Amino acid sequence: MCGDPAVAVEASLEATGEETKPRAKPKGTNSDATLPEVQVTATRLPESSFDVSTAVTVVDAEEMRDQAPLTVSDYLRGQTGTYVQATTPGQAIPIVRGLKGSEVLHVVDGFRLNNAIFRNSPNQYFALVDAQNVERVEVARGPASTLYGSDAMGGVVQILTPEQRFDQDQWEGRGHFRAQYGSGDSSKVGRLSGAAGRNGVSFAGGVTAQDVGLRRLGGGDTLPFTDFESRAADAKVIWAVNDANELTLSGQYLRQPSTPRVDELVAGFGQTRPNSSEFYFEPNDRLFLQARYRITEPMSWFDHAAFQAGYQEINDDRRTREFNSNNRELEQNSDRLRGGGASFDKRIGNHELVWGAEVYFDTVNSSRERMNIVDGTVSARPSRFPDGSTMDSIGVYLNDGIELGERWRADLGARYDWHEIELAPNAQGVGAKLSPDDVSGHLGITFRASETVHIVSNLGRGFRAPNIFDLGVFGDRPSNRFAIPNSDLQPETVLSWDGGVKIDRDDLRAEAFVWRSWYKDKITSVDTGEVTESGRLVVQNRNVTELELWGTEFGAHWQFGERSQLYGALNFTRGTEEYAGDRYDADRVPPVNGRVGVKHALRDDLRLDAYAGYADRQDRLSPRDLIDPRVNPEGTGGWTTLNLGLIWEFRPDAMLVLRLENLADKRYREHGSGADEVGRSANVILDWRF
Repeated sequence: MCGDPAVAVEASLEATGEETKPRAKPKGTNSDATLPEVQVTATRLPESSFDVSTAVTVVDAEEMRDQAPLTVSDYLRGQTGTYVQATTPGQAIPIVRGLKGSEVLHVVDGFRLNNAIFRNSPNQYFALVDAQNVERVEVARGPASTLYGSDAMGGVVQILTPEQRFDQDQWEGRGHFRAQYGSGDSSKVGRLSGAAGRNGVSFAGGVTAQDVGLRRLGGGDTLPFTDFESRAADAKVIWAVNDANELTLSGQYLRQPSTPRVDELVAGFGQTRPNSSEFYFEPNDRLFLQARYRITEPMSWFDHAAFQAGYQEINDDRRTREFNSNNRELEQNSDRLRGGGASFDKRIGNHELVWGAEVYFDTVNSSRERMNIVDGTVSARPSRFPDGSTMDSIGVYLNDGIELGERWRADLGARYDWHEIELAPNAQGVGAKLSPDDVSGHLGITFRASETVHIVSNLGRGFRAPNIFDLGVFGDRPSNRFAIPNSDLQPETVLSWDGGVKIDRDDLRAEAFVWRSWYKDKITSVDTGEVTESGRLVVQNRNVTELELWGTEFGAHWQFGERSQLYGALNFTRGTEEYAGDRYDADRVPPVNGRVGVKHALRDDLRLDAYAGYADRQDRLSPRDLIDPRVNPEGTGGWTTLNLGLIWEFRPDAMLVLRLENLADKRYREHGSGADEVGRSANVILDWRF
């Protein structure tokens, strides 16, 4: 299902007979409004995002090349249908249609990033994907459980990594060097990658180093505990076994050796002191190994087939100490996810069938000990998760894209998932075995009002099976809480509808959607009314709330003249939650937000990008928001930043970028984040291909 957008996707389009409208690229621009936008996430097929009913956000390599990201989530800031929350500078997650964490499925090259210890709240694991090793980011907005199973309730965020190919018979080589520096946090990022190969075979790899200093806020203050570093490496081998069969072997590794959690170490709203004297993810890392095999020669029962097997290990080790305590907690938490799957597609008459199966096996290991920093004594402590717990799943799916004449298309899909979750008994006597299963469905309708205007609508059902974090987490939690396990949870479900219009003209690409979602049995952290000896509130996850979310999404790129482009996005989300007869504003709902800007080619080799990022005030707060030190109980203030970029392509294969961000030196915070954002900053990027 995945591949290099410039090669594999276009090759697949040609092979399947799909076409995208050819358009000329205006002189001196790199406008994504003038190029066909192909996605592979919403349908598991390479199709134009204009032609599918699903709402899709695509950030491609050309757009990403101008950016200066610290984490992969930065690519989604200001994009249609997404909002970014960063608890601490080295960790950030996208919020899609009001949902976050394990309520949104994160995928890397077709393999689940979500594992058994993903929280249904902001978490750090998405930041363990190297932002410098990304070819494309795709977001399918809205429930996608029919094709992807559990967790795809708000949508699917997929990262596609580069694939290097060569078309000559003799051996060739190519390289890529990239360096970026940001003055607002003294951030330094460098990446060196290269590839060698010939027609039918390629070897590629790269290394990335990132060092980020203390963050300077708007107005000049410096925020402590915002520095971090990471190191990453990747390798990929592609071998064309013959004209119709291809094998890809790849590996990725990223390590953050010691990342502080700033909101635990700095007093937040309503606090006179921080929660912790020490709170470091030390270390967090991710290892990912994958094998994929593609068949592009049609056979009697499929036109194309893809098989994959992968292994992912995430280590979430921590060093923590409550404020002014002598007891240091040392944790080792590891999740090992093994999985694989097969997918097929077949065109039969006016039907375009996609079907397949996936299987995943997840194992969690967890331990914790306490060290007295005064006398050095060490004692065993209850682990964060029941050590040795497992979570296995099997899913089968079928989707049919039906052409209903010249103007209408319907997409019908269904999927069955079965899980087996076993919590090993721990020191608290918690142990359980659950076998939840679920059936998901989706109906999408596309009406081709004209060659350039499509009207679409989708109705889908999604679900999320409780994972090890939901069932068995134990110990200190942010916002002065202490979690106790609950082994009696059921899946949470969602029914969602949306409707929209998509426009795809030579000079304009735009979309506007309205949507609404209804959630049942939502797993929520509930205050039990108890308090620990240290004063933390005792909480437990329970299926107790119902949630309604609704909103609108708008995005557009308008090419006016030969050298200029106007672009923008506007996202509006509202939500209400109901618990024990009380109805209140939903948790961590983003404010009205977006981006508006203009790109102009000053010369063939010099471009200007001037834009404003903005968010409205958010004072619709849930009871949990009101006690969260990251959220101002009077509401998160609205803000606007003014930004300017100059992109100089001083050679056909090299560019120098200067980005002046937050020019007015505004001090602001993205709603729900654990730290104020960077003040005025100059970012310099050198990108050289050789």
